[in-house]
Amino acid sequence: MITTVDLSLWRGGGAGADTVAAEVDAGLQRAGFILVRGHGVDPSLARDVRAAARQFFALPEHVKARYSVPVGGHGWIGPGAEANGYAEGTETPPDLKESFSLGAETATGDPDVDRIWFAPNVWPSEVPALQRLVGEYTAQMRRVADELLALFAYALKLPANPFAEMASMPTWTLNINHYPPVSIVGEPEEGQFRIGPHTDFGTVTILDRELGAGGLQVHSEEAGWQDAPYDPSALTVNIGDLLEYWSGRRWPSGRHRVLPPQPQAPEEDLVSLIYFYEANHDALVTPLDPPVGKVSGLDPVTCGDFIKERLDAITVG
Repeated sequence: MITTVDLSLWRGGGAGADTVAAEVDAGLQRAGFILVRGHGVDPSLARDVRAAARQFFALPEHVKARYSVPVGGHGWIGPGAEANGYAEGTETPPDLKESFSLGAETATGDPDVDRIWFAPNVWPSEVPALQRLVGEYTAQMRRVADELLALFAYALKLPANPFAEMASMPTWTLNINHYPPVSIVGEPEEGQFRIGPHTDFGTVTILDRELGAGGLQVHSEEAGWQDAPYDPSALTVNIGDLLEYWSGRRWPSGRHRVLPPQPQAPEEDLVSLIYFYEANHDALVTPLDPPVGKVSGLDPVTCGDFIKERLDAITVG
């Protein structure tokens, strides 16, 4: 169900690039997800970020609480704060996770804009390595995200990549998600997930995940819910609501969920690195009309307004 593509072939140009572009278009039309090899990110970097994050998550709750922020903020988002199913209008119990979240700090000087989109990151003094490692990791993710958007424009045979301008000073978020075992979170309630069913909000999401029984599932119209394939050498990539809209709904935003701890692996403890990429907060996103897009007459939207509306929907309380 999910196509694997090799970015190194796309970089090589020629017939190889055309093949990759066709695979991307077909794969995104099918499920809004692809696996990406040849991305050039050293696997040891994700491993080191994960290890530092585990040090933070292992701290006592009263220490982590010093860094507590609401959903959409930069810092620790504790258990019970988020229910992603709400984004689909489904009332679910809170997601079985905690997160350390951070984002772009390229402040504009407008206090209202900066408070929402470019708030300063907070770094736990108890884990001094985290700031440097995350800085290196997010720089690599931004490079991959920009390359993917250029590939997507090429896949649609556009004369130029509009995101070169629309994502010159983008908003982005890195969520380091910790999915604790049953001994920490308790038995899941009915309808409770590590992350409830949802779509992401931005342009492209890049996921570095650990294999687990209570892991990622992807939904497609033809196959329903299926376990996402795992390839240790690949990044899992899905498009979000903003890119679906931009594509004139040619590419569906990838619907997905993360299963709760499973009976056969109750003590499984996973950490995922999820990089959400958007565009400039004030970018005007104009949907592509047919024949590229599948729907005509969609109004242009501003990136920041589009994302904020969705973030507010998933905040518990």
